[in-house]
Amino acid sequence: MTSQTHRSPTDSAPGPSLEDRYTRTAGVVFLSGNPALVRLPIPQRLLDPAAGLNTGGFISGYRGSPLGRYDMELWAAQPHWQPLNIRCPPGGNEDLAAPAIGGTQHVGSLPGARVQGVFGLWYGKGPGVDRSGDVFRHANLAGTSPHGGVLVLAGDDHGAKSSTTAHQSEPGLMAVGMPVLVPSNVQEILDYGIHGIAMSRFSGCWVGLKMVTDVVESSASVAVALDRIQPVLPAKPELAGGVHLRLHDGFQAQEARLYNAKLPLALAYARANGLNRITRDAPTARIGIASVGKAYADTLQALHELGLGAHAEQAGGVRLLKIGMMYPLDPDIVVQFAEGLDVILVVEEKRPLIEPQMKSALVDAGVRIPKFIGKPTLSSVGELSPNVIAHAIAAAMGRDDLAGSVLLPEPPRLGADGRPLPGPLRRPSFCSGCPHNTSTRLPDGSRALAGIGCHTIAMFNNPHNTMTVS
Repeated sequence: MTSQTHRSPTDSAPGPSLEDRYTRTAGVVFLSGNPALVRLPIPQRLLDPAAGLNTGGFISGYRGSPLGRYDMELWAAQPHWQPLNIRCPPGGNEDLAAPAIGGTQHVGSLPGARVQGVFGLWYGKGPGVDRSGDVFRHANLAGTSPHGGVLVLAGDDHGAKSSTTAHQSEPGLMAVGMPVLVPSNVQEILDYGIHGIAMSRFSGCWVGLKMVTDVVESSASVAVALDRIQPVLPAKPELAGGVHLRLHDGFQAQEARLYNAKLPLALAYARANGLNRITRDAPTARIGIASVGKAYADTLQALHELGLGAHAEQAGGVRLLKIGMMYPLDPDIVVQFAEGLDVILVVEEKRPLIEPQMKSALVDAGVRIPKFIGKPTLSSVGELSPNVIAHAIAAAMGRDDLAGSVLLPEPPRLGADGRPLPGPLRRPSFCSGCPHNTSTRLPDGSRALAGIGCHTIAMFNNPHNTMTVS
């Protein structure tokens, strides 16, 4: 494979167009998460004509970490979108953008359309997933166009590093019956994006793509060949009227179609394309580790810190399951993974969502259920780290000696009354040149309530006259 590094689409220096870059049969570029998302519609738009489809793209939403720069990068790359028939108007807010995305799925089913379908990308921060839940529910029940498809880019800041909540979007997406893909690195942002659109077209579902800070804000060399991802479409059972959006529909019929046909098709797509897979195994494995997204990358680092690399861990008897689609979870891969295991360690951040699905799959299959270790051994709040996961792996293996060199965070110091003592604190401050440096200053005697955004830092700088975000 030819290795070559290109500038991001927002660089001002002249160079080949994005279309030219993506028509190469091979290549590697160095990208972080937001530029990867900017590039994502390009290969889809170029792959469609090769499949005999005349399509367009539509991107809209509302910024917020970790997708805080996404729309700015999109608008900077706007000149590249025009010849590819991709539009990215600002959404105003999340729940104005969502129905606009939904409207694109009617293109092709009404007279006068200039294209056969439009694929849509909605983007927003975790709280935006909450406020758009009503639109998501209606749109996902209604369905997508067979030549369109919708991706929901849900940005989650698990540690509330630049947010007012430590958010987890999966419960909201699961509640509306939306399949959820979880990339663990920048390469998978691109790969799962292509898979997500293909899955959406195939199943008639909107498809969520969970984007966490540590993945979006990381950088890596990624392969961008057009033929890298070739979606496999499994056999589709006959269903009267199909599974896609229709102009006139019954509400009860939509629910039955979603849960009896569309989600099973999404599951079949994930299975046919290996989105969940056993990545490491040992001939006589007794310990299994299942992880998803960022937690999978952290698990690999934890195994490395324990000295259980790709070869050493086979001697340690470890089997590793990488989950790419966390909902609905494929029961077949769960049964295959659990066979012969004594203990399963489930490594997932925030609330337990993988673990109950795995247990349910094993109960339904009528097989022996190993001992599960998940919550509360691994915390349900904040973020997990490789060193914490390493200690959990060593304990699951009964090998506390392995974790001796892996340091854990120091426990809090306790006062005489048993309460934690405050440690050193570095308060956040505004960046140099930030307009909030001056715009948040208030006249004497005035008070203000901070809103969502960086200007909440004013609560720390002016605690007597700037108060909570509530």
